[in-house]
Amino acid sequence: MDQDDRLLLSSSFGTAAVAYAEHRPDYAQAAVRWTLERAPGQRVLDLGAGTGKLTAALLALGAEVIAVEPDPAMLTELRRALPAVRALPGSAEAIPLPDGSVDAVLAGNAMHWFDMDVAGPEIARVLAPRGILAGLWNVVDDRVDWVAGLARVSGSAAIGPRDMPISWRAETADMHLPKTGVAPQFGSPEQSEFPHGQHRTADSLVATLATKAGMLVMPEQEREATLGRIRAFLASRPETARGEFTLPMLTCVLRNQRV
Repeated sequence: MDQDDRLLLSSSFGTAAVAYAEHRPDYAQAAVRWTLERAPGQRVLDLGAGTGKLTAALLALGAEVIAVEPDPAMLTELRRALPAVRALPGSAEAIPLPDGSVDAVLAGNAMHWFDMDVAGPEIARVLAPRGILAGLWNVVDDRVDWVAGLARVSGSAAIGPRDMPISWRAETADMHLPKTGVAPQFGSPEQSEFPHGQHRTADSLVATLATKAGMLVMPEQEREATLGRIRAFLASRPETARGEFTLPMLTCVLRNQRV
């Protein structure tokens, strides 16, 4: 993805901030615990915090959380949902915190939007020695037959390769990590995956997929056609045609420790 495409997609979420807050899933608590188990303390930066999905999970584990989010509409929703949290405007490339001020930097479904050539040194700057850098991604579990079918009919704008486990593993295995000259600032990355799920109805799952960046920037006619295909598929499957169901998911984590 080139820089212009990244900027277009990453800046699209503010137009759907309320829907994002209502429909996007939280993160598996086991995944968040694993992410933080090697952190030297409980001061955590949620970077690219969106509407606070990961922030809320961190608070539930007793972490001291600062949230940083570049989009004003998303930040407004975060502050509305979690008024006690210190929530600041800023970005991965310009973090409004002092050097060594946090024990972990986490990004929920956001690290792929960062320009790591710029964000990497910024993240390393605000991390304490032995601090943790981690990205968390919720992906659909396409080992389940109907979920694999949903991915096929939805198209990459709604359920793209990054939203499925095999592509996530391959992409994050090669993720560019911050370095200073020839000396790496982080150790070898670790990947792990944790079972998760989201209670949905057909309508609320359609609303969830409509908050994906590719859907938000799609021309209206094409977007409605795509959502129509998804509705028709969900209506055709016994697992999803009536009432509430669980969307099988995984919370996937890429974790690194600062050296």
